Amino acid sequence: MTTFAEPAATTSADTPGSSTAPADLLARLRAAVAAHPARPAVHAADGSLDFAALDRRTAALAAALRATGVRRGDKVGVHLARTLDLPVALLAVWRAGAAYVPLDPAYPAERISFMAADARLAAVVSAEAAPPVPAGVPVLRPDAACEDAEAEGAFVPDPLDSAYVIYTSGSTGRPKGVEVPHGAVADLAAGLEQAGAYRPEPSVVAWNASVSFDASVQQWIRICRGDTLVVVDDARRADPARLAALLAEHAVTDLDLTPSHWQLLREQLTGAAVPRLFMGGEPVPGRTWRELADGGIDAFNLYGPTECTVDAITARITGPGPHLGEPLPGVRVHLLDERLRPVTGAGEVGELYLAGPGLAHGYAGQPGLTAGRFVADPFATAPGARMYRTGDQARRSAEGLLEYVGRVDRQVKLRGFRIELGEVEHALAALDGVTAAAVTVHEPAPGDTRLAAYVTGPGAAPASTAAAELLAELRRTLPAHLVPSTVTVLEAMPLTPNGKTDHRALPVPAAEAAPEAAGGGVAEQVAEVWRTVLGVPEVLPADDFLSLGGHSLAALRVVHLLRRKLNVELQLRHLLDAADLAAFTEAVQRAAQAGPAAARPALTARRPAVR
Repeated sequence: MTTFAEPAATTSADTPGSSTAPADLLARLRAAVAAHPARPAVHAADGSLDFAALDRRTAALAAALRATGVRRGDKVGVHLARTLDLPVALLAVWRAGAAYVPLDPAYPAERISFMAADARLAAVVSAEAAPPVPAGVPVLRPDAACEDAEAEGAFVPDPLDSAYVIYTSGSTGRPKGVEVPHGAVADLAAGLEQAGAYRPEPSVVAWNASVSFDASVQQWIRICRGDTLVVVDDARRADPARLAALLAEHAVTDLDLTPSHWQLLREQLTGAAVPRLFMGGEPVPGRTWRELADGGIDAFNLYGPTECTVDAITARITGPGPHLGEPLPGVRVHLLDERLRPVTGAGEVGELYLAGPGLAHGYAGQPGLTAGRFVADPFATAPGARMYRTGDQARRSAEGLLEYVGRVDRQVKLRGFRIELGEVEHALAALDGVTAAAVTVHEPAPGDTRLAAYVTGPGAAPASTAAAELLAELRRTLPAHLVPSTVTVLEAMPLTPNGKTDHRALPVPAAEAAPEAAGGGVAEQVAEVWRTVLGVPEVLPADDFLSLGGHSLAALRVVHLLRRKLNVELQLRHLLDAADLAAFTEAVQRAAQAGPAAARPALTARRPAVR
């Protein structure tokens, strides 16, 4: 069967005229505060808050926002690091009646400025005095307060009021803001509860995803149902040992992460009371699925695009191999061909369309783009219903399981980030001297997927110099996950018979073409690991890891490989604190001289009851 799960009654743009809806999350938060004011609400690197303190701080900041003129329906930027201030600000924006727009401080200033202007922010919450937002936008500190914090009473949003706008990669080169209503977020929480993904009893939830990534929503909103939130800061997220210690310290029961991140964390959790895992952001590889299923680890596979409020389909990770699972309550799934006819045969590939109360309003300020992706649902019983064209291809197995196949366009998922290759191509083509640009996905080793860029016309500079300069320019305008690992300079792009770029004919990236030099000493082995992980033909003692295209997961791979290769007690900080390859090599040599890696104790801390 290809169409299933009729929507639960709710008030939504996609179910006009219905009268009931899941409880609003702000109402659920008020109930949690009243029932358990002393229960831990948030733990972060800079301290903790119980529910009573969280209520006071969010009320004060909400009042301060209203005092600046923020009103129902406005959009407020949140430009904060992963501290106690972050959940306080998100909840305060909701209590002020506005929608939050995450502005990750790690993003380039130009990117933040674009999003702030495009969203037409009414205010920004930031720890910085002058964040990169348009002139005239009021900036409030996260500890801002107002004396009449309770004067206007408790705000109750309409289900159609916007809750947040999250910007995703755009195929035209322009990031697009997905605007999601409160009703859809409430439906997400209720659906995951009904599906058994969320336990009925209070849990301790690690907030692992960036606030700019939609997976963060289903993590941080857990606080509204009375769960305790553990905010994972960037330093601990990037270090498996420190992250595992944090999970044990707070007896975390639920952890959301990508399959790629699990592969780097799994050794640290061996023998431990592994939290319930929520895997999303990219397909779960077969070997990972079997490892979790055979090991009896409690895990869920979550599927859903940003435009359908994070998660739409879920499956417990059990059985022989990966599949998407079944829709959350209220979600309707259609598997259709190019003429919108249901695909019914086992093994026949169709495109996934999603419908129900979880659909976003659309793309903020882009009605044409919205109309092209959110189309009329011919299968709905209610008039005016829409469905979202995901661009994902799927099929039914002989056993009836829904399996992911691939994409119908050039969108890719890397390390959990959704990337439109066209956006990276537009950014490259806009640089001085570039006459043409193409970007593909390259996998130099199993599980090591990265972006590879190709350009023509970079000027008279040597190819290696031109490539380095182009990458440096891109890092000033694009977030790190959109910057290619390599740039290959070509005399001309390969073309198809109709004159378009032939992506299949692009050569192996230049950085992959040179053979790796062999070496037996520590320095040679460190350099070899850098070359392997970064995909570069040569590394010099003065080279900086990040400047060569390194990122957090690449750094974790370097440390992981060297721990295995040299049997040394090496930590991520040894790489991140090193100014260059030479300094890192010295740190590795000191670790080698200190002796072999000690056996890591299993994390067997018992989980205390949440009070």
